[in-house]
Amino acid sequence: MRPVVLCFSGLDPSGGAGLQADIEAIGQAGAHAAIACTAITVQSSQQVFGFEACAANLVKAQATTVLADLPVSVIKSGMLGTTDNITMLTQLFADAIIQAGTPFVLDPVLVANSGGSLGDEQTLVAAFRKLLPYATLITPNTHELRALSGEQDLHIGAQKLCAQGTHAVLVKTSHDFETGDIEQYLYIKGEMVHKSVLPRLDGEFHGSGCSLASFIAGRLAKGDALVSAVMAADSWITQTLRTADAPHPNNAQAQLIPNRFVAFK
Repeated sequence: MRPVVLCFSGLDPSGGAGLQADIEAIGQAGAHAAIACTAITVQSSQQVFGFEACAANLVKAQATTVLADLPVSVIKSGMLGTTDNITMLTQLFADAIIQAGTPFVLDPVLVANSGGSLGDEQTLVAAFRKLLPYATLITPNTHELRALSGEQDLHIGAQKLCAQGTHAVLVKTSHDFETGDIEQYLYIKGEMVHKSVLPRLDGEFHGSGCSLASFIAGRLAKGDALVSAVMAADSWITQTLRTADAPHPNNAQAQLIPNRFVAFK
């Protein structure tokens, strides 16, 4: 079968982000997405209103069932929601229930793009720091990178996270500036190995971050090297945003939903 990515992610009823975004992005990357659902959120395409996390033992049962059944090539996590779920995933790696050496793309979700809280930040950050050493790549937004590293400078923050055990960090600057092109930097073992410049498109997008991380995970499952996977994801995500759907076309401030069914070229 196609290579399998096991995703730990929450349900977004609007379909703009979360596990549906994971499934669509990984499918477009050429892989199969299996899901361990971590939370049920109450959110629209524009705003998070609340969520209820799944119990850690339930998420673990989902994950171990998939691991026993399918040839999982890559792990990807998005919204984990609680320290218990983060600790549970950390333990799956520590106990080698997830096979040692399995690539792991960690999107350390603290706050939704729409600004809604997805958990108590201070406790989530403390738990995430124990998970970071198992990550092949982390894809934080600027707020998450600063929270995890304790550094305001994004480049120093990325280097610090690498020094603490993370293999690679993708620095995304889209949240820091409202104009100009978007620069991204890939740090591997503390060294910047790739810089990309993406066009800044009009509008705000719901689910772009999880889509990017999941597409990278899918390309890693297909056998791409990390730099190649990031470059492919940059190209693909730009196409999805250019053709994004507008749930509220008469509201220029409303968030758009990426068109993840754009074929990867």
